[in-house]
Amino acid sequence: MIIEKDKVVSFQYILSDSEGHQVDASTETTPMCYLHGHSNILPKLEQALAGAAVGDQLSITLEAVDAYGPYKESLISRVAVKAIRGGKGKRLQPGTQVYIDTEQGEKVATVIKAGKFQATVDGNHPLAGRTLCFSITVSDIREAHEEELSHGHAHGVGGHQH
Repeated sequence: MIIEKDKVVSFQYILSDSEGHQVDASTETTPMCYLHGHSNILPKLEQALAGAAVGDQLSITLEAVDAYGPYKESLISRVAVKAIRGGKGKRLQPGTQVYIDTEQGEKVATVIKAGKFQATVDGNHPLAGRTLCFSITVSDIREAHEEELSHGHAHGVGGHQH
């Protein structure tokens, strides 16, 4: 069986940046699982996996524009601590990811600097502006269940996981 639309794919990965620093990795017991052809992972990564089979090892490099986009200085801002979900009365730490209430709804940001009433936050994805290098081993491919197809995503190795 090969990776194609409506297949549930499981794979192990090591994710590094262009300087070779490991950013993330799966373990042998928790492979990444997704429903192919349903925009569950980065589009260029999904495209590169198409046609692979169980046991295939792939090295896939995505430029920032094909991963999480360019880093935008305009997404750094100062916000009132009370606009951060759970921020009021709590000492925020740099590097913490938080949810901020905005006019466009709730947004995820990373705390850069925090004071008692104001915090400087970065609305960029933590991997924005970085070239990403994936080392992937395809561990399983199976037919999607009807429920997965109707939901538009895989329910994981052991079943429903959302």
